[in-house]
Amino acid sequence: MSDTENRKAASRADAKPAQIDDGTRVFFDQTRDAIPAGQSPELPISETTEKKPKPHYHGHRQRLRERFIKGGSNALADYELLELMLCMAMPRGDVKPLAKSLIAQFGSFANVLAARPEDLQKAKGLGEAGIAAIKIAEASAQFLARERAMELPVIASWEQLIDYCRVRLGHRKTEELHLLFLDRKNRLIADECHQTGTVDHTPVYPREVIKRALELHASAIILVHNHPSGDATPSRGDIDMTRKIIDAAKPMEITIHDHIIISQAGYNSFKTLGLM
Repeated sequence: MSDTENRKAASRADAKPAQIDDGTRVFFDQTRDAIPAGQSPELPISETTEKKPKPHYHGHRQRLRERFIKGGSNALADYELLELMLCMAMPRGDVKPLAKSLIAQFGSFANVLAARPEDLQKAKGLGEAGIAAIKIAEASAQFLARERAMELPVIASWEQLIDYCRVRLGHRKTEELHLLFLDRKNRLIADECHQTGTVDHTPVYPREVIKRALELHASAIILVHNHPSGDATPSRGDIDMTRKIIDAAKPMEITIHDHIIISQAGYNSFKTLGLM
């Protein structure tokens, strides 16, 4: 046998069998069919490995973002703004039905932001990430309003103060009494919730109010509370409580500038109404 024939025989002996569809055993030449180092086999792309099309909501989200960036919040409906917010917390799925459902359930976009976490948990389709996004938006709005209210003396920036009070209390479902403590230049030092509940039935202790003002070295106080009913008219209990605090503050030379009642419909000022 010649050298050439010997090499062919050895090559056939080293080849590995492979099974094909008709059951015939065939041999592949490992030397001929080997893939050079550093290269990948070029296999046909099967249906399972083809690139999947993007979900239908992907383009919708992109259009919402573009409209918002170009036109701000005025370019979107209230449910679209909520939808865009939820998109960042819920990257998959169509959240438009959820946004519309939340606004229908709570009554408005602002009410959704102000809703308690335990109430949001009852909403179908809304998880922890979505609830966190909503409460972060509310906290951001309050922080921004507070910073603006602190830029100038409260008396000189009345509109900003009212905006802040509306953001802080306008959509609360329970009544809260807040004390805004001011320094000698009438700048906001602190905003603290003093009582929760109905002012008429929850005892307010004027001495505690004045004690806290002294601790903060405050020179003046503005009382603020909300009426969840929507009617910002002062009650007899509101008026009596305010007079008691004014009387307790006088000996300590602490000024009570005003008592503001906030509701979703508007607000009332005791000073404007001639009640102090």
